[in-house]
Amino acid sequence: MSIRSENLSKTYGSQVALNEVSFTADKGEVIGLLGPNGAGKSTLMKILTGSISADHGTAIINDFNIHSDRLNAQKGIGYLPEQNPLYKEMYVKEYLQFHASISKLSEIAVADVIDRVGLSPEAHKQIHQLSKGYQQRVGLAAAIIHDPEVLILDEPTTGLDPNQLIEIRKLIKSLGANKTVLLSTHIMQEVEALCDRVLILKKGNLVLNEKLSDLKKQKNKSLEAIFHELTIS
Repeated sequence: MSIRSENLSKTYGSQVALNEVSFTADKGEVIGLLGPNGAGKSTLMKILTGSISADHGTAIINDFNIHSDRLNAQKGIGYLPEQNPLYKEMYVKEYLQFHASISKLSEIAVADVIDRVGLSPEAHKQIHQLSKGYQQRVGLAAAIIHDPEVLILDEPTTGLDPNQLIEIRKLIKSLGANKTVLLSTHIMQEVEALCDRVLILKKGNLVLNEKLSDLKKQKNKSLEAIFHELTIS
């Protein structure tokens, strides 16, 4: 399995951000991480990527412990945080060349990722000149340029127009064919279009971990209540 979370817990003062969260994710899965604001989604993703440490529990990425073997674990992760951290004074191609150099990749990798995310017409523009949707594409390109086995995407389609949304969804779906993709979203249509399985967090607790196909068969009141709690528009 590509991701293994075992009893991950995190508190900030008296606030419990995560409480004994456990799940696994395999190669070839696209998993939707849902929950209302403050449920712990971003905290979980930051722990899995090694950005912050858990108070208790274990996170394993591609058989590497993210706490004790962080560098090797992070080599196999592509991460797009909710606040896309871009050097906006740089040109698109220059920025991606910078990322490629970190992983000692060739110009071929840069050209390939620019084409895959549909950035070819914008490659010679400065990032600050791009729309929010195209800036999101640059962040996604940086996350996948080193061909990681695990992709962790925090609200990856934020700011995209309808046409861009369709294209990026197709890209994420295609990536999920041979990678493990964990993405957070508030949009149920996104889950239905992309995901094989759904995790729902509520007040730091994992309250649901089921295949989407099984969820679609269920029409009980408890399921309706869970989705109502997400306040999805």
